[in-house]
Amino acid sequence: MATSAPATAPVRNPNAVRGRFIWHDLMTTDPDAAKEFYSAVVGWGKQDWPGTTPPYTMWMAGETMVGGVMQLPDEAVQMGSPPHWLTYIETPDTDETFAQATKLGARTYVPPTDIPTVGKFAVLADPQGATFALFTPLPSDNPPKRDPDAQGEFSWHELMTTSQEEGFAFYEELFGWKKTSAMDMGPQGVYQMFGLTSEIPIGGCYNIGEGMGAPPNWLPYIRVDSADAAAERVKQLGGSLKNGPMEVPGGDRIAICADPQGCVFAVHSKAGA
Repeated sequence: MATSAPATAPVRNPNAVRGRFIWHDLMTTDPDAAKEFYSAVVGWGKQDWPGTTPPYTMWMAGETMVGGVMQLPDEAVQMGSPPHWLTYIETPDTDETFAQATKLGARTYVPPTDIPTVGKFAVLADPQGATFALFTPLPSDNPPKRDPDAQGEFSWHELMTTSQEEGFAFYEELFGWKKTSAMDMGPQGVYQMFGLTSEIPIGGCYNIGEGMGAPPNWLPYIRVDSADAAAERVKQLGGSLKNGPMEVPGGDRIAICADPQGCVFAVHSKAGA
């Protein structure tokens, strides 16, 4: 997200949806290559945000803004950060939620910061080390509507962590997420799904298995026409497959992929697609 200097004025939006996944930034070493890759793989359009330095381009799912792409900052590269997706979670008050998160053991990467005419955000790592962001949009008479079933939208979010129970407890306290159903994954433990309510899941969390070699992280899933066809496009365009394509309970299909710069993401299509 395009930023300014850290803010001092509070931003509160009582109509914001606490705990909703609201935005996704791709931080990469080659934004121009990433724009071409993701547009071809998932069908996104692109729209530049004027006057930003470094340049910032928004991902468009039809007429809907779903995220953005920007150069991975030099200081992040020097700290060893690879290209990655950063997931933003909505809150009515970034300052308040930021304070609560730090009390619960989160580490600060970016303190609460204003985005002029847009809102306020902060970037943290949860107590197990997975990075995420907070976001409070400015109040609006016509807030954008989001449909996770629409092509090009982010349809699912998965937390891979060192302690599924402790990891979920942190976000449950912070955002009020509710447990939905769960699956026994054997030696890897339980795959716990969660939602804004106990009826409709929006994501899941599970333990990092031995030998997976991945740090705690959030994995975003992007809705596509066909996970199998999108996986083929990934390979043809210089990316790679980490897992799948495969069917998941309920009949949907997914594939976990990496783009040519090494950033991991997943694609997701509905049953029968």
